[in-house]
Amino acid sequence: MNRTEPVTRRTHRRHEPGLDVVEPGPLATIQDLGRPGLAEIGVGTSGAADRGSLRLANRLVGNDEGAAAVEVTLGGLVVRAREALTVAVTGAPCPITVNGRGAAPNTVLRLPAGAQLCLGRPDRGLRSYLAVRGGIAVEPVLGSRSTDVLAGLGPDPLTSGTLLPVGPAPAEFPTVETAPVAPPGAGEISLAVVTGPRDDWFTEQALATLLGEPYEVTPDSNRIGMRLSGPVPARRTDTELPSEGMVAGSVQVPPSGRPTLFLADHPSTGGYPVIAVVVSSDVDAAAQARPGQRIRFHRTDPDRPRSARRRRLPH
Repeated sequence: MNRTEPVTRRTHRRHEPGLDVVEPGPLATIQDLGRPGLAEIGVGTSGAADRGSLRLANRLVGNDEGAAAVEVTLGGLVVRAREALTVAVTGAPCPITVNGRGAAPNTVLRLPAGAQLCLGRPDRGLRSYLAVRGGIAVEPVLGSRSTDVLAGLGPDPLTSGTLLPVGPAPAEFPTVETAPVAPPGAGEISLAVVTGPRDDWFTEQALATLLGEPYEVTPDSNRIGMRLSGPVPARRTDTELPSEGMVAGSVQVPPSGRPTLFLADHPSTGGYPVIAVVVSSDVDAAAQARPGQRIRFHRTDPDRPRSARRRRLPH
């Protein structure tokens, strides 16, 4: 399956509503809530790595929670508004300026026509989200506007000189001006896991190892998954495992012994045993972990509802 045509370039009419990309930063992609339910044809869900931050950004500007927005990795995005637009920036808190004047994250921002919005490098967290009232209106592929960097589906990562078209504004107006949200952790991050489904492929000491010592996120990490440096969970056998379905949050242990934590663009199947799975409510926190940051796994009871999420959306 091929990608769609590149995100609209300057050949479009000058009055077409949208944002012109001046600088994309290290990596900026269009993301919504992905393509769920297509694993049987080998298509992963993809979508925003930090789904809670995407939902919050859309709620702030009055969009449907799953509207397409821009996922910005380590800041650096510069865009220019073609006409007056309403936007919000959530996720990793980064320095924000509108025409050189400072602005706040997790708030409703108004961009006058011609205004330049700049997102700097966050001092904690990894991924920020820019939502525009009306949503980013690129053509969907298999029901989603998300860029899947592993499968090559959806629009290309953003480049300088492209246009992000914006759809019609929703009928409902934003109901809040700001959202009091705790920023991502800057120190060690604790992630709840359910053990298995292949924990029986590992020694009893292996699980104690996984849960007992911290791991460090290596630079060899991306939207597909995070490679972790730390103690090696010992396997009982070197037997190969037939490929089976994978989900976001799976902690897979390849022959190298270095665990990989799968994120949004993970493969739909995998052939290495999964020792544990990060609970869905903590995958967002995992997606904000930076290279060099430490994470620690702790076991949770899958049958007991969690009393509080790491980050709640405002009502």
